Amino acid sequence: MTTLLIVVSILIIGIVLLQSGKAESASSVITGGNDDLFKNRKERGGELFITYTTVVLGVAFFILCIVL
Repeated sequence: MTTLLIVVSILIIGIVLLQSGKAESASSVITGGNDDLFKNRKERGGELFITYTTVVLGVAFFILCIVL
């Protein structure tokens, strides 16, 4: 069970690093540039798969932590 938790943890780290950043640039974060804050952005293709995989791995991580 502990080995499974370690594997899920490593997969979560890897999949989070693969996600694209939501901020366009670092300067927009500092200056508060929210020009397209309410712009309707939909994830498609690979981004959607990575998002769903992150959610599934996160739920699996929490369930494993509670069980252990």
